[in-house]
Amino acid sequence: MAIDGLIILDGSGRPIIQSGYTAYPPAYPLLHIDTLNNALAQVSRESDVDPVLYVGPGIGESLAGSACCHIEVGGGLRMIASISGDEDPLVAFAFLQAFLEILQDYFGAVSTATLRDNFDVVYQLLEETLDSSGHPLTTSPNALRDIVLPPSLLSKLLASVSPSAPTSSSGRNTGGSFGGNGTGAAFASPIPWRKAGVRHNHNEILFDVVEEMRGIVGRNGVTLVSNVWGKIESNAKLSGTPDLLLTFTNPNVLTDCAFHPCVRLQRWTRDKALSFVPPDGRFVLAEYQHTSPSAVVSHLPVPLALKTNIDIGEFGGTVHLTLSSRLSTKELDNVEVELYLGDDASGAQCTTSSAGTGVGSVGGAEGSWSFDSRKKALRWEIPSMRTSGSWVLRGSWTSKSKTPRPAHAVHIRFDIPAYNFSSLKVDQLRLSGENYKMYKGVRGRSLGSIEWRW
Repeated sequence: MAIDGLIILDGSGRPIIQSGYTAYPPAYPLLHIDTLNNALAQVSRESDVDPVLYVGPGIGESLAGSACCHIEVGGGLRMIASISGDEDPLVAFAFLQAFLEILQDYFGAVSTATLRDNFDVVYQLLEETLDSSGHPLTTSPNALRDIVLPPSLLSKLLASVSPSAPTSSSGRNTGGSFGGNGTGAAFASPIPWRKAGVRHNHNEILFDVVEEMRGIVGRNGVTLVSNVWGKIESNAKLSGTPDLLLTFTNPNVLTDCAFHPCVRLQRWTRDKALSFVPPDGRFVLAEYQHTSPSAVVSHLPVPLALKTNIDIGEFGGTVHLTLSSRLSTKELDNVEVELYLGDDASGAQCTTSSAGTGVGSVGGAEGSWSFDSRKKALRWEIPSMRTSGSWVLRGSWTSKSKTPRPAHAVHIRFDIPAYNFSSLKVDQLRLSGENYKMYKGVRGRSLGSIEWRW
């Protein structure tokens, strides 16, 4: 079995894009849409909805139950992949993520307006990425750009074809030739992921090592779980057919690796080096997991500390949070602390301060706080946390219920520029097959999402 189809819903839960469900009754996709909308309506927080929802038969006895796999795109949009039979839901989620990255590569920000303005391009992408039997096809943005022209490039090409262009004796227009960039050119190269005859004025390749930590810290401040996933994002602008060899000073920090099809697996297994002919443009070279190298400490340390003092009373409560950094050389940027106050929360009043000064602030270094009436959450945002000092949030909240039920966990998100949890270091990058000199750039970035229980 395979993926039954794909649906994109707008912020109100109505479908705006839908693949063809040719082998199913017309009401089949509506069952999945209704199942997801009903599940979202029954919870106060959208994150409480399971990513895989069971969908009953609903249409006669011949059609068995199925599953609705969904992800949140942003801006209220949601993508659904319906599956049936014995299909692994991970296949559906992998396709949803791949299609989302394709849309972001084509349009930048994905929104309802963007999808509606580019219906033709989106449906062409659906036809090329998912066949009528529900099996994924071409999901590489580099290859798709030669098959489905991006909106900006399509507009330029159409504008270059003049209505009064000369015609040949057979009556065909010869004013604009699409043969060099047509569908046939996408499959003319002997390397599936790279076009033939690529030329650039400046030859360079850039690597972004992006790592994300997800962890849970107990009430006593002890880290219960901390996992780090990373990926090496690349942007290659190299002429010809370059053959690259990328080596690391500490490749042992990479475990459970998944590589782009261009990587030669035998070379990695033997030498722990990445040998590959890169696609042209942006691509993900590798994904991996990093675990603690110490046999004594099984979890990676969380780069910040939080002290909580939350008292729950009648019709509300008080909150006192103290946040500090554990890093000695790097600053934490875009720190966001969120506390869910319960379904009946009606408002909050807080002040922020830094380094124990007790001076209230609205948008300075101490950060700014807000109460999200829709999510019933208290949010504290700090633009940058230095390596020393502490940041304090004090306040209270009110509730319509006599016995408020806030979440017993604080969610913390942060960015650390020019830093990697794994300390992965690139040793060198060698070029063969071409005679030019290239520029190599490497930078790191880390993200964090921590659940701190109290």
